[in-house]
Amino acid sequence: MPSNASKLQTKEQHEKNKQAEGEKAPKKQRRRLFPIWLRLLVVPIILVIFLILGLLFGYGVLGDGNALDILKRDTWTHISDLINAK
Repeated sequence: MPSNASKLQTKEQHEKNKQAEGEKAPKKQRRRLFPIWLRLLVVPIILVIFLILGLLFGYGVLGDGNALDILKRDTWTHISDLINAK
């Protein structure tokens, strides 16, 4: 009695046979779990959040200042004056 393995074709052999006969395998449509339009909204928001967290950490922990001072306009005016001073 012949084995079942000899009767069954592998998927690759089946695809080759279809291509040889001129048939095209139907393309499987892919559904994205995270749509592109949502990525375009979420990625910039995440980048801004991490920028603010980095500023808070850098000014508060590394700079020995009050972390919430980085959100004040006076702090940014002072930083701008330091950079642009001649």
